[in-house]
Amino acid sequence: MGWTRRAALPVAISEVGVASVARRLHVVGGTDGDGNATTLHLAYDPVSDVWERRAPLPKAMHHVAVTETGGRLYAIGGLSENVHLDPHDSTLVYDPGDDRWSELAPLPVPRGSIGIASVGGKIHTFGGRSSDRVESISPPGGHGMHLGIGTVANHEVFDPLSDTWSGAEPLPGPPRDHMGVAALDDKIHVFGGRREDYTNMLDRHDVYDTTSGEWTGAARLPRPRSAGAFVVLGGRIVYAGGECKPGGVPFSFNTFEDVDAYDPNSDTWMALPPLPEGRHAFGAASIDGIAYFAGGALVCGGGASSDLLALSLDER
Repeated sequence: MGWTRRAALPVAISEVGVASVARRLHVVGGTDGDGNATTLHLAYDPVSDVWERRAPLPKAMHHVAVTETGGRLYAIGGLSENVHLDPHDSTLVYDPGDDRWSELAPLPVPRGSIGIASVGGKIHTFGGRSSDRVESISPPGGHGMHLGIGTVANHEVFDPLSDTWSGAEPLPGPPRDHMGVAALDDKIHVFGGRREDYTNMLDRHDVYDTTSGEWTGAARLPRPRSAGAFVVLGGRIVYAGGECKPGGVPFSFNTFEDVDAYDPNSDTWMALPPLPEGRHAFGAASIDGIAYFAGGALVCGGGASSDLLALSLDER
């Protein structure tokens, strides 16, 4: 059990969408080291430990929600400007066979930093940042800038076969974004996240039963966190990193290095080996029993990394 480094991404990137399709790790969108939205699309082969470029997104976006179902990659919502501005309603599908993106029916409410999960061939989206309010901020030592504010509790379901969206029971509790989401069997777990900013992080853990359409509660995160990376590995949910530790300020090395695993059988979280360095704004997916964590930022509120970290729970 532990962490290893694999071939670095060809570029430094953060605020990415990550999913696995056909035993390849796909990294989509994100922001570069200067905070600009990108059309990036990379695919990683864990056998050869090699990255290759794939068809770029039709538009530059960060905080885009990415998932896989039916052997295709779906990229939903996203933001085009910093900080957390210009939300999109895009629903895009990528076919790895012909290396092409196509537009589908738009998301009912434009937003970024959406929670997303696929169950039974349908895609569930939760919460997200609508950025319907804009505030002025002045980071320490930086220039004044604008920040998109506003989160929602929406829960919508996309059916790829009919190319239609429908409403579902909204998130219980406060509206939120930058949350963790993972599907285990017919249930979707939504954990952590934030109410508008990383100073209002959550430790709550809500579970949606796709069969009954009902929400229930589950064991809370050991510490309130948001903007971490999450993946299902060995029947457990792994949640890594996040921003920012209490008292953290933008552009400080105060991101979480915590890694915790949730066991649905015992409804408990347990600590795993921490990240080599704390980080946030990265993504993860598993292939053949190994979880891969790509990109991210080591400092709060910005930055980018080309790191690819692998986590195995094999104790042999």
